Amino acid sequence: MQETSRYAVGLDIGTTTVRCAVAHINSETGNPSIVGVGKAPNSGMRKGIVANLQGPASAIDDALGEAERMSGYQVDFATVSINGAHILSTKTDGMIAVGSVDHEVNREDLHRLEDVATTGKVPPNREVVEVVPHSYKLDGQENIKDPLGMTGTRLEINANVVSALAPHLHNVEKAADMAKVDAHTLVPGVLASARAVLNEQQIESGVAVVDLGGATTGVAVFEEGDLQYVGVVPMGGVNITNDLAIGLKTDPSVAEDVKLKHASAVMRKDNSGISVKEGEEIHSFTTNDIDEIVDARLEEIFEAVQAELKKAGRAGKLPSGVVLTGGGANMAHIVEYAKEKLALAVHIGKPKGFGGVADKVESPEYAGVVGLMLIDSDASGKTTKGKTKQRKQSGASSKASLKKASGVLSSFLGKFKV
Repeated sequence: MQETSRYAVGLDIGTTTVRCAVAHINSETGNPSIVGVGKAPNSGMRKGIVANLQGPASAIDDALGEAERMSGYQVDFATVSINGAHILSTKTDGMIAVGSVDHEVNREDLHRLEDVATTGKVPPNREVVEVVPHSYKLDGQENIKDPLGMTGTRLEINANVVSALAPHLHNVEKAADMAKVDAHTLVPGVLASARAVLNEQQIESGVAVVDLGGATTGVAVFEEGDLQYVGVVPMGGVNITNDLAIGLKTDPSVAEDVKLKHASAVMRKDNSGISVKEGEEIHSFTTNDIDEIVDARLEEIFEAVQAELKKAGRAGKLPSGVVLTGGGANMAHIVEYAKEKLALAVHIGKPKGFGGVADKVESPEYAGVVGLMLIDSDASGKTTKGKTKQRKQSGASSKASLKKASGVLSSFLGKFKV
């Protein structure tokens, strides 16, 4: 059954939690149905970066085990998330001669053009995660979206190159490999979330996804059908927990409970008392104290998010507003807070429309892992076992990474579904 059936797997390696989603792909319609979900607490990572291989490897193994038991499917390959402030978005361009006047542009020409556009513009210690073409120009004809099959001699590109520090990517791959799963495609976490919660109209008119994670906050801006910008802020829910632990003079475990059950993004007018029970001990706090601490950290996080939107040149200029994902999107009144701080329309993004055990993933913290699963489904058949092994043996040079990853975002940008 496993050999003839088609499956897609997403593995979201977060700083605080690892999540796995396994879907069975309908052979006739191509639609995924969630058949396995797993999660496990993570350690050994700091702000999206692996600091100790054993911690995330163990968490990946636990999350995979839970998803495998639920689905009855043994996971060998997965599309895996990467994170951290080292992920950069760079605008670039390039030009090549494609041949004689009657030469038809082919895929080899496009790969060569992407190579020219990235060579010398991406530092040697960075790997190209994806090249997102914004437009092509062929013999003076501008604003071409896809030149494949067209005839011409001079081909130019304007593109957005997403890159990441090579050592951090390799460490994520090693952690997955220690858990006996092959990370055949690596995708920034916020882009995976975008795949799960955006639709075509939003990415055409202009929208930002803000992924409020445990230790990082990802920002991705889409407009005119393309990814325009991606950035990661090195702050998240853990910072709020730590602030509460210090400000309320309590243990981090109690502070986490306070955050999850009693925190509000909007300051409350009444100062009531709340209690949290841990073991046999009851801890009491006031909502005023909690609100002041949470507000101070949220203000810092959303100021950084606004700075990212300004870098993208889209602050206050996105007709479809902002979609919030990640565990932080569960905080009470976070939509109202974000609307005020970002001066844009805001709503919560949740994965929807899946069969099977879909009820287990219909919350904002699962947007990333569902998006990874969808990307895995989109790309299945394009990445072979042989290619994956070859990449590992070759040491994953920047060019090899480009050939392996190129097209992942381009292929799914036209497949957004609610």
